[in-house]
This record gives sequence, structure tokens and C-alpha cells, in this order.
Amino acid sequence: HTDNRNVKPKERGIAEMMVDLYRSWADPLDADTLFRWHRMLMADSRHLETIGGYRRHEDAMQIVSGRQDRPTVHFEAPPSSRVPDEMAAYLAWFNGSAPDGGTPLPALTRAGIGHLYFESIHPFEDGNGRIGRTLAEKSLAQNIGQPTLIALAHTIEQHRKAYYDQLEVHQRTLDVTGWLVYFAETIIAAQQTTLDRVAFHIAKAHFYDRFRDKMNERQEKVIARLFREGPGGFTGGLSAENYLAITGTSRPTATRDLHDLVEKGALARSGERRYTRYYLNLPEPAAKS
Repeated sequence: HTDNRNVKPKERGIAEMMVDLYRSWADPLDADTLFRWHRMLMADSRHLETIGGYRRHEDAMQIVSGRQDRPTVHFEAPPSSRVPDEMAAYLAWFNGSAPDGGTPLPALTRAGIGHLYFESIHPFEDGNGRIGRTLAEKSLAQNIGQPTLIALAHTIEQHRKAYYDQLEVHQRTLDVTGWLVYFAETIIAAQQTTLDRVAFHIAKAHFYDRFRDKMNERQEKVIARLFREGPGGFTGGLSAENYLAITGTSRPTATRDLHDLVEKGALARSGERRYTRYYLNLPEPAAKS
């Protein structure tokens, strides 16, 4: 299914890179693959000196925060002159630690070290985080024997501060045990997020099979809006005010529509009077083991 929304160049670039990953996950990693991904990601980035190649600028590549006149330096990557040699070593390590390589590593260990190792070299002017997460997915796919389709980037984005805190701590030490524990837990959380999304879309299909011809246009519009919010739904639930805003109908009609949806079993209701909230009546997700 496609809609008419304009796709931003950044989103298109990420999508192209993920399609490329799913086509070539089993291939050994090489610089040409990384450069191709970088060109996809940075197609609309006019501010970069180098697109589709390692950084070349002489300035120190630093991760900083705080005021411009007194920045806090969290990490400084190797100078650009060292990047080609560092990346040659990285590519050799990545391919050597694969299941059919000379020194294979367990799946979560390899993905975790591979991501931290890549981020520490920081070989590109921009896009290192996104490419580093894609490398973790390529690594997992090779160890599992098929593409993983886990929501790793989404899960990291949801908890950005924890991710950057962990990176900062473990880029300053040779002991990466804590990082591997953190990254493995993040991968497992991403896997659960994906399972929840799949269950949500299956539940959505069953919902429409059951109620497709039993709702008026206003009700259909609100139900579609609820599904667009995703598994979490509206924060705090759907209110009568939300229904009025979405449909532009009168309050008595909104009350009647909502009552009808509850009666039919399409919505569940909680609270009373102005605290009444409505939720999609979907099966509870399977308990996490």
C-alpha cells in the first residue's frame, strides 16, 4: 500500500539502504558497500565535503555537547588520515568474525563489537550512526542465516540518551562487557517491538474483517486514525473531544457514534463522564517470556 505523502530524501535514503541490505546481507562487507550506503543516505546533504567516501577533512572528528564557547568533548575519533587503514582493519575483522570466517564470534557479541568498533572509527562526515546500526543488522542476518527485520534503529531512537551514554562510557575503555550487555538487551527489545508490530497488523486485519460494513463514515475515519497511531494508540486514550475534532460532527452524534462502537465491540471504554476514554478493542499482546 502506498499513499500520496511526500517522502523526504532522508527517509528515502534509509529505505534504499535497507532494501540494499536485504538483498546483499550474505555478501562479505567491503568499502564499496559502505560508500554506496553513504551516497543513498546523504543524497540531499549539500553541506558535506565528501559523500560516498571516507572523511578527508583535517579537523578533529569530535562528539561534543554544551555551549559553543565551552563544549564538552565526549569522544574524539582517529584523524581522517588514519581512517583508510582503520577501516581496512575493520572490514577484515567484520568478515573474519562471520560464521564462515577464520575467527567466528557469537551473533550478539559480533553485532555489539562491530557497532562499537565502527562508531569509534567514525569514518564518515555524517551518517555514522545510521550506517553503524545497519551493520549490526547485516551482522545479525549473517549469523542467523536470513535478514532479521528487527526494529533496531527505532528502538535506539526511542532511548537515544541511554544509547549515547553507553557509547561514551565504552569508547573510553577497553572493557566492552557492559556495552555488550546493553547492546544485546537493545537487540532483544527491538525484536519484541517487531513482534508486537506484526501482531498489531494481524489484529488490524482481523478487526476490519469483523467490522468493515458495520460502521458509518465518521466511525471509519476515527478508527483509521486510531490505527495510524500504532500499537500505543492515542496517549491516554481517545476522548469525545478527539472524536469531535476528527469528524467535525455534533456532540450528540459523537456520543451516539461512540456508544454504538462500544456496543458492537469495536471500542473498549474506561472512565466516566469527562474522564471517559476509548481504546481499540484488540486482543492483548502475548506475554513476554
